[in-house]
Amino acid sequence: METVTLDEAVQRALKNNPTIAEVSQGVLRAEALLQQARAATLPNVNATFSNVVVDTERGFNGAITQPRSQSAFSANLAVPVLAASRWAARNQARDQIEIANLSTADVRTNIAVATAQAYLAIIAQKRQVEVSIRARETSLAHLDYARRRLAAGAGTRLNELRAGQENATNEALLENAQLGVRRAQEALGVLVVANGPVDAAGEPTFDVPLVGLDAEPAWMLARPDVRLFTASERAADRVWRDSFKDFFPTGIASFDPQALTPAGAFNSARSWRFVISFSQPVFDGGQRRGQKRFREAALNASRFALQGLQIQARSEVRLAQETVLSSERALASWRSAAQQANDVLTIVNVAFEAGATTNLEVIDAQRQARDAESAAAVAEDVVRRARLDLLTALGRFPQ
Repeated sequence: METVTLDEAVQRALKNNPTIAEVSQGVLRAEALLQQARAATLPNVNATFSNVVVDTERGFNGAITQPRSQSAFSANLAVPVLAASRWAARNQARDQIEIANLSTADVRTNIAVATAQAYLAIIAQKRQVEVSIRARETSLAHLDYARRRLAAGAGTRLNELRAGQENATNEALLENAQLGVRRAQEALGVLVVANGPVDAAGEPTFDVPLVGLDAEPAWMLARPDVRLFTASERAADRVWRDSFKDFFPTGIASFDPQALTPAGAFNSARSWRFVISFSQPVFDGGQRRGQKRFREAALNASRFALQGLQIQARSEVRLAQETVLSSERALASWRSAAQQANDVLTIVNVAFEAGATTNLEVIDAQRQARDAESAAAVAEDVVRRARLDLLTALGRFPQ
């Protein structure tokens, strides 16, 4: 099975995951919309060719006014000389490119976090496998001892059955833990777009800083989602502020050359026309004012969404910091409990072999040791995930 480190897994996921490729198409769409908006502000050239054939030529006094077959070639060059709303649309379309790029960055962060979660799940499940293996070895040794005592006539069938039951339970727990490892490996393989399961190379190291409120501007702007919502609010503000440009007149300068062959009596062979026209809507039933109010509502919604996200981000950082500290204290306690439970198991085994205790106390000590080690493994996973959550809340993962 292929083995990767956390950094390698994240880089492969960011490079190959189809979800990121799908979202990145939004950037191409935004660039296409910008190109269309820019085209509306640039000169426009059209060419036309036509050939007219009538039943017979027209004329009077020997002069032909309409030849029987006449070809015409004309062109049109139109240049916007005053198009405030079109110019505004071009800048607004440019904002959408930034939003599309930031949206892609936000999705990249989500994919990276999901990859890291799958990676940590493999490590956590492997720790459970180690705990189950030790518990099975301990219960198997106790079962073997119970069988030897029974064969020697010093034990009972009841003690053997109890030891066998505990060993079977540990075997089932080991199978479940091994299946959990395989599921996590398959999940990591899907995220990194591998042709099969992928294993974790080792436990990663998360260096998490503790930041104060005075450092908020730095970490707040480092979060991709905050940058995305900020850009959306800025784009909505631009659209709203550009609403007055809808009331500006539109001016178009047009140059139209034309060539006729053969020329008629009233039409020259070469001609051209230059026109400057301005149009100004006088009454539109309140449509432009309605559009401005709609844009203002969109701007307010963007502002409220950004404020809500910033409040949530501050809460996530505070909670993540407290979770790291609390989970590290809990981990120290669980490791101490696991060590003490193993010491108790050792003492109980010695006492049982000396005849000072019963196998019920041995089995109970085995279960407590197994549960304590399992809880310590879970606490280790909680610490790793808490550190990852803090880095993500601070906008420092992935780097």
